[in-house]
Amino acid sequence: MKSKEFREMTNDELTNKLKELKTEHFNLRFSHATGQLANPMMLNTVKKDIARVMTILRERELKEEKKGN
Repeated sequence: MKSKEFREMTNDELTNKLKELKTEHFNLRFSHATGQLANPMMLNTVKKDIARVMTILRERELKEEKKGN
């Protein structure tokens, strides 16, 4: 997914998406370890999506802190 698509989501949706991505990453790692993963590049893609979601959540958190002060 593009970061633009993630930015359009609410915080709750992003949190749920993060949980889904972490579960998917675990399953992909397991498949890779057992030699059943057809496309190993999916690991990198999912890791980058996790990083994008975490970055957007952190940006929003910092923005709220700045507003509060």
